[in-house]
Amino acid sequence: MPRKKLSTTVYITPEQDAMLKLLHGRTKVPVAEYIRQGIDLVLEKYRAALPGQVDLAFRGDAE
Repeated sequence: MPRKKLSTTVYITPEQDAMLKLLHGRTKVPVAEYIRQGIDLVLEKYRAALPGQVDLAFRGDAE
């Protein structure tokens, strides 16, 4: 069963819109799916900055 999705608004440039529509036309993959994939790529790239991550370069108890 697909996971529930939340609705949100994002603002993209006309160029991004045109390229996404072109990509959709060639692949039939919904634009929203490409946007979700892009979000996943950004979250992966900045995973270390997310709460709950352990920074091994810094230990507060090491003095």
